Amino acid sequence: MTIAAEGRNLIRDYEIPGSIFRGSSSVRAVKGISFSVERGKTLAIVGESGSGKSTLARIIALIDPATEGELLIEGKPVDIARQKPTRDMRSTVQMVFQNPYGSLNPRQKIGDVLTEPLALNTNVPAAERRKRAEEMLEKVGMPREVYNRYPHMFSGGQRQRIAIARALMLNPTLLVLDEPVSALDLSVQAQVLNLLADLQAEFDLAYVFISHDLSVVRYIADDVLVMHKGEAVEQGTRDEVFADPKHPYTRQLFAATPVTDVEAIRARVASRQAARASAQS
Repeated sequence: MTIAAEGRNLIRDYEIPGSIFRGSSSVRAVKGISFSVERGKTLAIVGESGSGKSTLARIIALIDPATEGELLIEGKPVDIARQKPTRDMRSTVQMVFQNPYGSLNPRQKIGDVLTEPLALNTNVPAAERRKRAEEMLEKVGMPREVYNRYPHMFSGGQRQRIAIARALMLNPTLLVLDEPVSALDLSVQAQVLNLLADLQAEFDLAYVFISHDLSVVRYIADDVLVMHKGEAVEQGTRDEVFADPKHPYTRQLFAATPVTDVEAIRARVASRQAARASAQS
């Protein structure tokens, strides 16, 4: 068992500037979260908007520092507030954002999008950078011919595949995925989720998967952390949390999630038909 990332009592405070009439104050967005995620496994962080899950994702992705607590990447403590992460550490952790339309530079060709991380972080020659980019395009289900095209020429699902390819160019061990399929159609969501599962198996990747969609979490997660108002209110394996949620907030989340399986839909239709027949008789 190899731990890709671990958090110990992570806290994140944001300062609110004062005004003439009141002094400055702070808001605690993340309140003492602890977690770990293994190589080849997926930790899903679940919660509604404002729960602090995206703030936690930014800490894990080395974008924002934690105010308190300890973050370890592959067993090494990382504190970006005190020391900038090395190139190697930046390569180890990569992030895929929610909106594939906003995460790609519209002025860059796809080839430049993919080779830029190698150009900035390695000494790989240009010809080798192109070769690796074309190979990665094929791994995410895109033809090599798209190398010289622009992002606006692709659908949302294709752009997200390209964003995933970019995140993998530096051979990371951990991907932080912040709502990566929520902006996509349902059929495209399934394709991207299947792609993520295949890539995880091939590269032994650890995923931190941020989502509010429990059906997606149930499909992809190994472990689940439920956040509410910055706190971890429930944590366990996927099967434990879904079979027997302990916290009232978790049960509330499950109750608010529409049931979309075919049998449930048929049961609702039959119930309505029976109610109409009873009313007419």
